[in-house]
Formats: sequence, C-alpha cells, structure tokens
Amino acid sequence: MIDWERVQELRSEIGADGFAEVVDLFLDEVEAVVMGLGGRPDRVEEDLHFLKGSAWNLGFRDFGGACQQGERMAAAGRAVEVDLGAIRETYSLSKTQFMGRLSEFTPAA
Repeated sequence: MIDWERVQELRSEIGADGFAEVVDLFLDEVEAVVMGLGGRPDRVEEDLHFLKGSAWNLGFRDFGGACQQGERMAAAGRAVEVDLGAIRETYSLSKTQFMGRLSEFTPAA
C-alpha cells in the first residue's frame, strides 16, 4: 500500500524537518481534493491527475495507482464510471498505514 523506500528516499532528499512540512502540506491539499472528488464532474480527470502525482511523490503506491486508473477512464470519456468511493477508501487505508509509521521518519517533538 505504501512504498516505504520512496518515503525514506524523500526524507533523505529533503531532511526530517522538510519531510514533516511536506507531509502536512500533502495531507491538507490531498484531503481537500479527495473530499471534493465528483463535486465537479468536469474536473475528475484533472483532480485525479493531481492526486496521482501527489500520492506517488509521498509513496502512496496503491492510492496513486487507483488515481491513475480513474484518470485514464476519465480521459477516455468515462468519468462517470470511476469508482470515487473506492478511491476515497484507498486513500483512507493508505493514510492510516502511513500515519502508523510516520514517527519513524519525522523528528521527535
């Protein structure tokens, strides 16, 4: 579900403090888009593209894959067939798993 090697790589690239900032920004921006998915059917493809890139950047492998699949469907004119509920669920499960190990990658408060 989570590509922990990517998480470690990102943390190594930007440092512990920078990583914590990226995680906060990711959670704020991604959750806003995830919660709004489908509210504007004309933006489904664009929203899924954004989510895919954000997800893969932070190692959310399964969520990114689900977004990629939905993005492709939307690009093919099948946006109404995209299972947005499953994408939201994949995000939720991924976030839970990620948060369970986040302390391994961030500085102690």
